[in-house]
Amino acid sequence: MPLPGGASPPPASHGPTHGPSDPGTHLPGCGAGDMRPRGGGALGCCGLCNEIMHQDIIPLCAADIQDQLKKRFAYLSGGRGQDGSPVITFPDYPAFSEIPDKEFQNVMTYLTGIPSLQDAGIGFILVIDRRRDKWTSVKASVLRIAASFPANLQLVLVLRPTGFFQRTLSDIAFKFNRDDFKMKVPVIMLSSVPDLHGYIDKSQLTEDLGGTLDYCHSRWLCQRTAIESFALMVKQTAQMLQSFGTELAETELPNDVQSTSSVLCAHTQKKDKAKEDLRLALKEGHSILESLREPQAEGPEPGVNQDQLDNQATVQRLLDQLNETEAAFDEFWAKHQQKLEQCLQLRHFEQGFREVKAVLDTVSQKIATFTDIGNSLAHVEHLLRDLASFEERSSVAVERARALSLDGEQLIENKHYAVDCIRPKCEELRHLCDQFSAEIARRRGLLSKSLELHRRLETSMKWCDEGIYLLASQPVDKCQSQDGAEAALQEIEKFLETGAENKIQELSAIYKEYDSILNQDLMEHVRKVFQKQASMEEVFHRRQASLKKLAARQTRPVQPVAPRPEALAKSPCPSPGLSSSQPLRLQRAYVEELLCVLEGYAAEMDNPLMAHLLSTGLHNKKDVLFGNMEEIYHFHNRIFLRELENYTDCPELVGRCFLERDFQIYEKYCQNKPRSESLWRQCSDCAFFQECQRKLDHKLSLDSYLLKPVQRITKYQLLLKEMLKYSKNCEGAEDLQEALSSILGILKAVNDSMHLIAITGYDGNLGDLGKLLMQGSFSVWTDHKRGHTKVKELARFKPMQRHLFLHEKAVLFCKKREENGEGYEKAPSYSYKQSLNMAAVGITENVKGDAKKFEIWYNAREEVYIVQAPTQEIKAAWVNEIRKVLTSQLQACREASQHRALEQSHSLPLPAPTSTSPSRGNSRNIKKLEERKTDPLSLEGYGSSAPMSKPPEKGKGWSKTSHSLEAPEDDGGWSSAEEQINSSDAEEDSGVGPKKLVPGKYTVVADHEKGGPDALVVRSGDVVDLVQEGDEGLW
Repeated sequence: MPLPGGASPPPASHGPTHGPSDPGTHLPGCGAGDMRPRGGGALGCCGLCNEIMHQDIIPLCAADIQDQLKKRFAYLSGGRGQDGSPVITFPDYPAFSEIPDKEFQNVMTYLTGIPSLQDAGIGFILVIDRRRDKWTSVKASVLRIAASFPANLQLVLVLRPTGFFQRTLSDIAFKFNRDDFKMKVPVIMLSSVPDLHGYIDKSQLTEDLGGTLDYCHSRWLCQRTAIESFALMVKQTAQMLQSFGTELAETELPNDVQSTSSVLCAHTQKKDKAKEDLRLALKEGHSILESLREPQAEGPEPGVNQDQLDNQATVQRLLDQLNETEAAFDEFWAKHQQKLEQCLQLRHFEQGFREVKAVLDTVSQKIATFTDIGNSLAHVEHLLRDLASFEERSSVAVERARALSLDGEQLIENKHYAVDCIRPKCEELRHLCDQFSAEIARRRGLLSKSLELHRRLETSMKWCDEGIYLLASQPVDKCQSQDGAEAALQEIEKFLETGAENKIQELSAIYKEYDSILNQDLMEHVRKVFQKQASMEEVFHRRQASLKKLAARQTRPVQPVAPRPEALAKSPCPSPGLSSSQPLRLQRAYVEELLCVLEGYAAEMDNPLMAHLLSTGLHNKKDVLFGNMEEIYHFHNRIFLRELENYTDCPELVGRCFLERDFQIYEKYCQNKPRSESLWRQCSDCAFFQECQRKLDHKLSLDSYLLKPVQRITKYQLLLKEMLKYSKNCEGAEDLQEALSSILGILKAVNDSMHLIAITGYDGNLGDLGKLLMQGSFSVWTDHKRGHTKVKELARFKPMQRHLFLHEKAVLFCKKREENGEGYEKAPSYSYKQSLNMAAVGITENVKGDAKKFEIWYNAREEVYIVQAPTQEIKAAWVNEIRKVLTSQLQACREASQHRALEQSHSLPLPAPTSTSPSRGNSRNIKKLEERKTDPLSLEGYGSSAPMSKPPEKGKGWSKTSHSLEAPEDDGGWSSAEEQINSSDAEEDSGVGPKKLVPGKYTVVADHEKGGPDALVVRSGDVVDLVQEGDEGLW
């Protein structure tokens, strides 16, 4: 019958005869039992597992002598004698004499230790089967058994050999050698199995002895191994629980939250592991018990012997003890867990108490500094707002303290073990909260008193000011008449009647009423106000007395005369739909918004009373946050708004306001806007901004107002376009159109500058490149060549995406980077790649195959960049702008060269004219100089005998170069209007190299100092006479 674990169970301790010391110190139920330790250390069938945990002597177990038991030279079948004596059978085993004494002793000790103490005390019956053996072996076996049997014997039954000779020999030998056995119990020699049945019932004998007892030695060995393994598991579980219980009992409660949480988590994990071990042990025990009960389930036959019943009882008792142990452990763990959880609650409470106590102490220190009662009405209102703000900020800590106190009271109600520690802290928290509330109320009361007093003082001073204004506004000449005097007297009397509710009645009453807040300064202020009030009343009484005298005089009545009606001037009727009222109203609102931001935010950053609200990141950052907003405000308030007001009646002339005005200030503001937005995102949650917004009663935050200038400059173009629709035939239409162009130019400059500041990697100063004229994204191919062979150094079939910036002195190639960030940080950035000096740049307006392409070439086509614009319009705009730059540079260079040439032509000797060299005549040179003056498209630095007939046609190359005379490899290093050697179209279509220069005078346009010691050094503006150009380009 298989058991859990298979035919070869794991090694295990045998029976309830071994185990650790009692772990029941902390686990009730583990130390109870009714087993008595026995000398053999064997597992009795009536023992409890308490014996397992009380035995210190480790006995033999089936797993230890498994190989010896498997030999089956002796076995305990479970049979019993008539008086209940256990039967040990020694079957026929030919090699019995060869068994070592140690093995024999181990088996005998193990088998005699299995029955209970009660059965073993009756004595054992030994059945020695030697029917197939010889008498000599029988004698030796009996003597060996008698000498080594470790327990009490009741009877020894020997089945002697069945052979005739051996039977006869045994009868004779037994009679003559009876004394040799010297055994305390009788030894009965039996001739046959039926004789054996006379001593032991057949039901208690195995089949090989003619009995009916069902016995399988391998099954018995497996059962014994399983039972002992389970007993060992019970022992180890008990030891583990004992150790764990000791650890829990000896654990000191930590003093902080983290350590307590860690201990609780660790103990819970160990508890779960112990419960899992208990569960596995119970599962193993139930499996063994079911296995032992299987023969009973099969029916009454074969029957169950006493040993099997004892085994079942033993396993059942071990299971009962495990259940009792688990219940006791659960009870102990519940108490321990509750204590740890209460400890964790206490540590949380203590930690919260320390934090709240520290905050409340800080709050108490802070509120102790609120001693100022204010020196003016605005100051008191500011102090009250500060107090309310402080109370609001502190309310979080106060509410937390009250909530923590309630948590402590809840712990006390739940019978926490540390009530004596919790209750004083709860009382302290309540005391601190009440103290804070009382102090806030006291401070608010004092400030309310101060506010009331300052309002009365303000009311009195305002009343005095109104009285003084009233006296000043009464004209003396009108008061000379009776009616005038009576009217003025009525005004004064009416005003004095308002004094009952506006003036201070008694100074002593004020001192008494506001004694709690009056200090020396405030008392002095009250005295001065009262003195001013008294002085003003005295003046009024004097005026009143004078007016009464004047009103009492009798004067001749004056006949009223009706005035003549005035002629009404006709006002011009404005054009329908055209009015400057709305732009003027919007402009005033814009100026007011700027002023509100500057006074409500920017000025407050310098206010010492608001300094405590500023975060560290805002210190000295006002210029970054607001840029040049103040400059914009002064421009609009002092200049632009006033000019708009001058044209209120002539809205069609509003365009003149935009002319010659410095709207470039917006470019500076827009360039600073990314820095401003970045700073705002870092500090937008600062209490300073919230307080300023609350004071201004703004619904929108500051960033919305910082965006106003950017929005304003873009709205001007819409305003001007709208006004142009209704002013086409008006007087100021041209001014409106010019103003619109100016604003659009400013917008373009602002937009270009925003891109320009995004360039990274450029080592020089972008300001040195002149004004930014154009910028945009293009596809660019490169086709670099050298000399006359047009060798391609690098050709890209896939275009590069480049963003070009055209300046007056250079064109920059940049790579546009990915956009990221928020707001202005979403603007792209540009990585600088290269730049071309406009002094060495030429263009080809048309490229075959694509109307959107044009060429920018450098150093006489040594480097060629094929540029593809997104549209033909963009290409045309760029080509025209580049042409303007080249033309302006050409004109400037021509004027400088002509000036130098005229100065130096008088000092240089010129060759005499000859018939063979007409080009070298003086008249010829003068003619060429005159032609250069009259032809706007001629390029200085190259002369020709042919007349310059016309400028280059569309599509031809334009160039203004600055190369030295020593550059024979530079194709097109010099350019001419009449000979298209610098035109890419001509060069590519003709298929020939550059033409040689003809003899004549030439003006140098660039300094040349390179070369060897014999090289000619020339300076820009020098006039040289070219005799001949060689085949290798040498002059």
